[in-house]
Amino acid sequence: MDRTQLADFLRRRRESLQPEDVGLARGPRRRTAGLRREEVAALSDMSVDYYSRLEQQRGPQPSEQMLAAIARGLRLTIEERDHLFRLAGHTAPVRADRGDHVSPGMMRILDRLADTPAQVMTVLGETLVQTPAARALFGDETRYQGMMRSIGYRWFMDPSVRSVYPDDDHEIHSRGFTADIRTVYAMQGARSRAGAIVHRLLEESPEFTRIWEDHEVRTGHAREKRLQHPEVGVMHLQCQVMIDPEQGQSLLVLTATPGTEDDDKLQLLSVLGTQRVT
Repeated sequence: MDRTQLADFLRRRRESLQPEDVGLARGPRRRTAGLRREEVAALSDMSVDYYSRLEQQRGPQPSEQMLAAIARGLRLTIEERDHLFRLAGHTAPVRADRGDHVSPGMMRILDRLADTPAQVMTVLGETLVQTPAARALFGDETRYQGMMRSIGYRWFMDPSVRSVYPDDDHEIHSRGFTADIRTVYAMQGARSRAGAIVHRLLEESPEFTRIWEDHEVRTGHAREKRLQHPEVGVMHLQCQVMIDPEQGQSLLVLTATPGTEDDDKLQLLSVLGTQRVT
């Protein structure tokens, strides 16, 4: 770990970012060159003290998870992310194996969707970053480790994740998640992470095994979804997906028709998400 170069790199990247680059208001009294440390810490989901110590050459060696969060917070390119990992004493992630780095362009889009449920996901359904409204609806999906990072795996192994969908829709989602896993499995092979997930689910989930044996192939994601929240009730939402083929990621955005009851519920959900973040 090169503390001096790591601190210098973090400081220079922070100072090169402007509030507008990350969806923040500049304000009339701003005198800091670039972003403040507390702003970068908030964008990276970590404490101000932890981030500040890294810039002051006093912090412990950050984990790979922390570095990935900092790379997203500072809107680093994939080359800059690899450089950050090396300065911190880690091997840069293998790009062909994992698509966990969210590009600056995708992050800029997400910054402009702060009041909308939106999140960036890998091909295996691993959530990398969420808006506050998405966290209010789905919970913090970035906290999981191992196979539990995949929504398809969690769907069959943790019944609590199904509560966001009405009971009548569970079968169709079970089939959709199984088909999604099958698609990645076909692309990456039996020795991939998708292969490990399939092997585990075939051992542990009779429901997954039943659907897997039907060998269904997904022909596209449903544009209309019913989702529910304990405080706002059931919402009929439109689901739009933007694909980043270079990173192998998807930006999922949920919206409602303006002026409808569903739109009112979605706006209330956005307020709840902001309150929880605060």
